Amino acid sequence: MIYVVKQGDTLFSISAQTGVPVWKMVYDNQLAGEDQLVIGQALLILQPEESASMRDDMLVTGYAYPFVEPYILEQAFPALNELLVFSYGFTFTGELVPPPQDDLWMIEAAWEAGIEPLLVLTPFSEGAFNNQLVKVLVENEEIQQRVIDNLLYTVQDRGYSGVDIDFEYILPENRVAYAEFVGRVREAMNAEGYKVSVALAPKTSADQPGLLYEGMDYALLGANADNVFLMTYEWGYTYGPPMAVAPLNKVREVVEYALTEIPKEKILMGIPNYAYDWPLPYERGITKARLIGNVEAVQIAAENGVSIEFDDLAQSPHFNYTRDGIAHEVWFEDVRSIEAKLNLAREYELLGVGYWNLMRPFRANWLLLEK
Repeated sequence: MIYVVKQGDTLFSISAQTGVPVWKMVYDNQLAGEDQLVIGQALLILQPEESASMRDDMLVTGYAYPFVEPYILEQAFPALNELLVFSYGFTFTGELVPPPQDDLWMIEAAWEAGIEPLLVLTPFSEGAFNNQLVKVLVENEEIQQRVIDNLLYTVQDRGYSGVDIDFEYILPENRVAYAEFVGRVREAMNAEGYKVSVALAPKTSADQPGLLYEGMDYALLGANADNVFLMTYEWGYTYGPPMAVAPLNKVREVVEYALTEIPKEKILMGIPNYAYDWPLPYERGITKARLIGNVEAVQIAAENGVSIEFDDLAQSPHFNYTRDGIAHEVWFEDVRSIEAKLNLAREYELLGVGYWNLMRPFRANWLLLEK
């Protein structure tokens, strides 16, 4: 089902080899046209009416902001069981802060497509995670109860099926109290027929240093939530050196550690639906990568006439190009890297996979997960 473009290939020659119509390849892979083919590009090759689904019985979920373009969200719907609506915040006194854009249209669209929408709760303040908000919340039972009461009311009023708690940079001293808060939310939600998931930073050991990790207790959070979402991405990130966003060898390390603390039937493995374009040379603290989409990455390679390489260890595609005298390095996801990640989730018999995020088109990916 996956064809890697070679020197001299055209859509017509690939069609002749595979028997798949050109229009089908163009549609499934979101190609701009014949001139977009790139040496090293991975194409999903499907006959009309043929399924590529690798999902088995996996649950598939993903985050999206209410300002997502409806047509992009609808492309993902055939693959989704859940839609995580990002996000509600809260104040220091425990009042909920709704998203700037109305979320009701997403909730209604999800239910109409047979997808369960979950309210995402974050400690956002002025567009960033605020661990002081978390500290005040988990250290004050009265504020906790107010947040829980407000969550219950909002879930019932808006028509959500549950809550996803996505807190980051939790202070180490709040590690246990945070897990206990998750447990209180779950107890209250489960009593009314709702579920609770929690997002976990990608750890490889219990005592992993760093503010992103020290406040995350995998065992306690796994016990106190209905399921967990491993944020297995951002090895390659905006201010870091060029590398794969979710190298498979690193993702595997996180999954293997998680399985020592959390039952496999509770674990959702995160997958990135985005890419980065770094200007070169990379200088720590100065270089800033540009966030792009996976389909856009292939278009950039085509526009600049460069070939795509594939890293066997990271199981990730990448390429270099030069524009306006500036060298660039791009790492992204394609159907090969997605297939490898889905196979990893299936190898360990995980509950499923989840995407950060659903904001960019990637039709071939969703075809691999169609229900």
